[in-house]
This record gives sequence, structure tokens and C-alpha cells, in this order.
Amino acid sequence: MSTGRCVCKFALLLLFLTALASLLFWLIFLPREVKFHVTEASLTQFDFTTANNTLNFNLTLKINLRNSNQRVGVFYERIDAIAYYNKKKWFCTVGLTPFYQGHKNSSILRPVFQGHQFLLLGARDLSKLDSEKSSGIYSITINLSVQIRVRYGKIKTISYEPRKIKCSLKVPLITNGTTAQEFMLTECNQVNFF
Repeated sequence: MSTGRCVCKFALLLLFLTALASLLFWLIFLPREVKFHVTEASLTQFDFTTANNTLNFNLTLKINLRNSNQRVGVFYERIDAIAYYNKKKWFCTVGLTPFYQGHKNSSILRPVFQGHQFLLLGARDLSKLDSEKSSGIYSITINLSVQIRVRYGKIKTISYEPRKIKCSLKVPLITNGTTAQEFMLTECNQVNFF
């Protein structure tokens, strides 16, 4: 038997064993994505001043994270909540406390976005803002940028940064303790940890 043929058979065997080990590992742990839901939103200020292009805001969220996995935990080493108006106009970033989320566990994040930000809005954005001001409901997107390590039983992965988690919200402004309508629970998407 030639050396080239031996090396080829060995490489194929190694590839097959690696694929089999990966399949067995996956079947044992069966990881399911962590579910992110924004369950509460309190927007008490959202004013834009055209004279100095300043957005004044006060937004508090409650985000529920549910890890339904039996043998998989997640270390959230860094969590940044990034707020955008109308999907593209950044106005605030909030760093949240790192934590470990064990298996079969729910955790809550409570980011608070408060302050003022210089923001350039075009004619189309200003028109949309005026329309939303009339309705009392604002389009706010929250992206969660995380750096995580995953724990499969006793095995921990290296730290990595998955794609940003996106929460597209319609948030009613609270004026004198009342809102135009109730905030609707919103599921976040683009969760790709596993």
C-alpha cells in the first residue's frame, strides 16, 4: 500500500471520527437559543429640540432572558444595550453587569437610558418623529451586544461575540402617568449563541 493512500485513509477516518464526535456532543446537549423578551418599557421623556439638534430621553426597560437548556449555561462577560431611534439614529449606550446564567434559568436585565444626545435628523426622520409625537408611540430599537462563554456540562468555550441581538420596540410615552396604549411584550431576534 502506498504512503499517499495510507495518509488519505487516515485523513478520512479522522474526519469521520471528528464529525461523529461533534454529532454525539450535539445530541447529548441539544442546545436551544436563549430567548430574549422586552416585557416592560417606561418612556417618560422623548423630546427633540431642532434649535440645537438635541434629543432628551428617559427610557427604562425590563428584558427577560430565558435559558431553557438542561445542560448548557451562559457566561455573559460583557453586555451593552445600545438604543437607536427609528432603527438607525444612535442615541445612547448602557453597559450592564456581567453575570452567569445557569441551565433552566430566567434572568432579568434592567437598562436605563437617560440623558441628552446631539442627533442629526433629516427631513424624513423629523416628519416621522412629528407623526410619532402625535400618536405618542415611538420606534426605538435596542441592540444587545454581548461577549459570552458557553458552558456545556464541565466544558467551557472560549470567549466570543455573537451577532447583536435586536429588539424592535414600539414604546408609548408616559405623560402625567398615562399612555396612549399599553406596551406590548416584544420578542427580540437574531439570537445566535450556538
